[in-house]
Amino acid sequence: MKRLFSLLAILLLSALAVPALVHANNRPAKFDTIVVKMPNQATLTLFVKDKAQLRQMRAYKLDSLMVMLDKYITQAEVASKNSKDEQVTMEFYPAKDNPGKAVPEQIRVTVRNRQKSGDHVEVRLGPSFGMVIDDNDNDDNVNIHIGRTESTENKDSLRKVKSEERFNRAYHSTFTMDLGLNALVNRKPQLDALGQEQTYDLRPLGSRYISFQWRQSLRLGAKGSPLYLVSGPELAFNNYMFDNNRQIVLTDTRTEITTVTTPANRNLEKSKLATTTINLPLMAQLYFRDQKGHDAFRIAAGGFAGYRLSSHTKLKYQEDGDTKKDKVRGNYNLEDFQYGLQGMIGVRGLDFFVKYNLNELFKDNRGPQAQTLSFGITFL
Repeated sequence: MKRLFSLLAILLLSALAVPALVHANNRPAKFDTIVVKMPNQATLTLFVKDKAQLRQMRAYKLDSLMVMLDKYITQAEVASKNSKDEQVTMEFYPAKDNPGKAVPEQIRVTVRNRQKSGDHVEVRLGPSFGMVIDDNDNDDNVNIHIGRTESTENKDSLRKVKSEERFNRAYHSTFTMDLGLNALVNRKPQLDALGQEQTYDLRPLGSRYISFQWRQSLRLGAKGSPLYLVSGPELAFNNYMFDNNRQIVLTDTRTEITTVTTPANRNLEKSKLATTTINLPLMAQLYFRDQKGHDAFRIAAGGFAGYRLSSHTKLKYQEDGDTKKDKVRGNYNLEDFQYGLQGMIGVRGLDFFVKYNLNELFKDNRGPQAQTLSFGITFL
């Protein structure tokens, strides 16, 4: 690549020494153009908006600029050789590192390794000036272009840079929603006041679970580590819809799930218990990406703790030809504090979750003994 830097220096010096401006037929009229043809058939093209922008180039000290570009391109080449990706983009900010000096605000270097056609190096000096160097091992020609590089390839490169920046941040914050179903597991026999065993079931599709979480992810380890600590406040809504014409009844001492007996003509269309809780999960997550930088696979496991904010029952039924709805708020001897285990597994853009409450749904000896299992899909 040394011959590239030497040629680049000659072309830059030649371009700035040309006094005339000509309009290029292949660019919009708002751009002025300098075209320099060298004896070795190499061509340099410089596009500027006006003469004032061209004169601004005089502020750059070309010898210092060449040393700077040499250093940055070398770093990009090393990163490219150590990367499995087809192309590597690195951004540098000389103006921040050298305040008060006449240096470019931004230099972005993109290096692509071409097995058949040689190396490709792209350098951008800020938002207006760009440079592309093609070194073809099978051809002695070296093409250098200085101007606005707005090709699809460059846009894809910029998107990849931004994606890398987001992924390499040590801290991430995002809003997620869980949508799934509830089931009651480890149910123990329920005895009524007469000592007789009572059974109860949930409507699977009616017993829905939904939660909203402000998820916070903190990387554990060095840059590039796939291990994260995930937490963040969560507002969860659990619905338990009972089947077989059953409803919750609150007595003086306990809560029971019984069959509707009175009035005889009442048939329940909907009978459910709904709770609202605020939770704080804490999980360890492994997050992997493929060679192209896309989301590939992630898995997380941990626990959660929470507190019940409210609860109510809701009945919907037909009585004497009319639709009636009864909604009654109360604690129904439910456990106030919640805790349990949870996990998540994701492939590409699809995540699945599962939550298992270690606490009983109702207080001990104050209601049916069962635990809640929630599962479903996470939307990011």
